[in-house]
Amino acid sequence: MINQVYRLVSPRQFEVTYKDRSLKFDEDFVVIRPTHLSICAADQRYYTGTRGFEALAKKLPMALVHEGIGKVVYDPRGELSSGTLVVMVPNTPLEQDDIIAENYLRSSKFRSSGYDGFMQDYVFLGRDRIVPLPDNINPQVAAFTELITISTHAIARFERKSHLRRQVFGVWGDGNLGFITALILKKKYKDSKVIVFGKTEYKLDNFTFVDEVYQIDRIPEDLWIDHGFECVGGQGSQFAINQIIDYIQPEGSISILGVSEYPVEINTRMVLEKGITVIGSSRSGREDFVQTVDFMKEYPDILEYFGILVGHVCVVKTIQDIIHAFEKDLTSSWGKTVMEWRI
Repeated sequence: MINQVYRLVSPRQFEVTYKDRSLKFDEDFVVIRPTHLSICAADQRYYTGTRGFEALAKKLPMALVHEGIGKVVYDPRGELSSGTLVVMVPNTPLEQDDIIAENYLRSSKFRSSGYDGFMQDYVFLGRDRIVPLPDNINPQVAAFTELITISTHAIARFERKSHLRRQVFGVWGDGNLGFITALILKKKYKDSKVIVFGKTEYKLDNFTFVDEVYQIDRIPEDLWIDHGFECVGGQGSQFAINQIIDYIQPEGSISILGVSEYPVEINTRMVLEKGITVIGSSRSGREDFVQTVDFMKEYPDILEYFGILVGHVCVVKTIQDIIHAFEKDLTSSWGKTVMEWRI
């Protein structure tokens, strides 16, 4: 079959390429037709050309988007019926390690980061790279399941590496990742206090499920947290991490989730004085997707909260529609832009 792949060839310019793919392939692969794709900040850095000249020269042309769901078109084993809705796992490990998780192996491939993402007519995925979704799930929410798995993964690492006094959590960041992380923490630790710190009042108004919210320049001096989660990213992560260091109790942990293109300075003196554990987390693996889907099944009401994050929904039938969706996303101050993939 001829598969059409919609690749970014230069900033703000997409082209269609054609790849011939036989259906007589390894039975470990399944053919998926994408239905809903979600635009990530990383996709925007490629689209706008702000990723850096060297990275663009090395990775383009490339199909974007690593957040998405689709329906099974063909399963050579017949285990999954046609039309089954699944979430697609963008990380593709090439080896297994008893210590290092698949998303940290340097040999792993990650879609829309040097390898074609989900902006294709059909995606050929390993059987272990898909996770079936509940029948009644909102597909616009399910589209950014991958982003939710980032928080799931970070919290799982926190649970393994931090001490057990977990009375007060602090989440820095009033955007999508901060919203998701705070929500999962509140669900998992019902008896604990979750406090969110951000810059923008109207964004903080969306955090109705947490115990307290504060603007970062109006934090009470006597406030303390046991553990902190940095969900800011960019240059702002420097200020966020240092503020967490100021307000965290000794021997607490700081989970860093935000991505910064450039190195940031942190107050290592106080990291040492307080005996703080710093936990880095990046991306996620299949197990995080399974846990996230199970979490959605266990707490179905969480999907209503995630629905608040659905921003623009753009129907995509042409390349011009793709450009429109990315440009629309650039003007959005809150939530995720979802593409209904009908191209």
